Amino acid sequence: MRHYVIAGVLVIVLSVATYAGLMAIHLMPVEASAQSIPIDHLWNIEIAIISFLFALIMVPLIYSLIVFRRRKGDKSDGEYIVGNNTLEITWTIIPLITVLILAYMGTYTLGDVLAVDPSALVINVTARQWEWSFTYPEGFTSKELHLVINQPVVLDMQSTDVIHSFWVPQFRIKQDVLPGRITTERITPILIGSYTAMCAQLCGTGHSYMTAPVIVSTQTDYDVWIQGQVAAAAAAAQTPVGRGQQLVAQNGCTSCHSVDGSSTGIAPTWKGLYQSKVKLSGGTTVAPGTVVTADQAYLMESIVNPSAKIVNGFQDNVMPKTFGTSLTQSQISDIVAYIESLK
Repeated sequence: MRHYVIAGVLVIVLSVATYAGLMAIHLMPVEASAQSIPIDHLWNIEIAIISFLFALIMVPLIYSLIVFRRRKGDKSDGEYIVGNNTLEITWTIIPLITVLILAYMGTYTLGDVLAVDPSALVINVTARQWEWSFTYPEGFTSKELHLVINQPVVLDMQSTDVIHSFWVPQFRIKQDVLPGRITTERITPILIGSYTAMCAQLCGTGHSYMTAPVIVSTQTDYDVWIQGQVAAAAAAAQTPVGRGQQLVAQNGCTSCHSVDGSSTGIAPTWKGLYQSKVKLSGGTTVAPGTVVTADQAYLMESIVNPSAKIVNGFQDNVMPKTFGTSLTQSQISDIVAYIESLK
């Protein structure tokens, strides 16, 4: 009995120490959404159980190695133990009950996370290789997700290419974003600040760079930002360059093409591209090593048929080949006008 008491005390001490240590290193980021609170509550319970199970395994193991080790000169056989039905039934029933309780708690937490709020703001999210874009009820599209503190929001999400997954660690929730299907994520921000949305599903070459700013602010600051975006969108729509810039944002072109001269490693920069000399590695219409001038005809062809002329140092079959049908001729002309403006 003495050994059971000592081992039991050690199990309790190690369980508490393990749990306290794991909590002290802050395994989870700050709670920034109402959904994160029940999720973290369930997480903490599971960490407590894991800490206890860790101690329950390690203490008897180490205690037995020290206390019941074979002494020097002892040549006798160890005690022969056939089994213990009571013990086996106990360690079957207790884990079963524990799993059922956790399953119930998980279902209850999921209900909290998915609870529908009729007052929620709806924002459309588009995922593409390799960029997020957000379309607001006012009709404009932004690369930033702006939310109001304590205002429930529904993100209606869809992918234009492969499977992505929308994840803001501080909000805790991850949701797959699928091509040809709308998936939803419900968030109620509770902490003002700046966060980062990222893709949690390996989606290709630029996966690690597929991030977007998430800003949680007051209603006043949000309204000011919305008004500014609406005004900017209205002004931009008056010129071909402005319309082209809007189309570029809506179609995620800058996820591969930079506009400041920097290299993404995926596609050529647009800054200074117009009327420059471009060396090609080949394509369906030219031989390797050909040098062409990036005029309007070249830019339009590259949008409609990106495999026709492949820029040296870059790969084919990265840029979608659907813009010839998804964009009108006037829209393509507006995009070209925007590229021309990036001198």
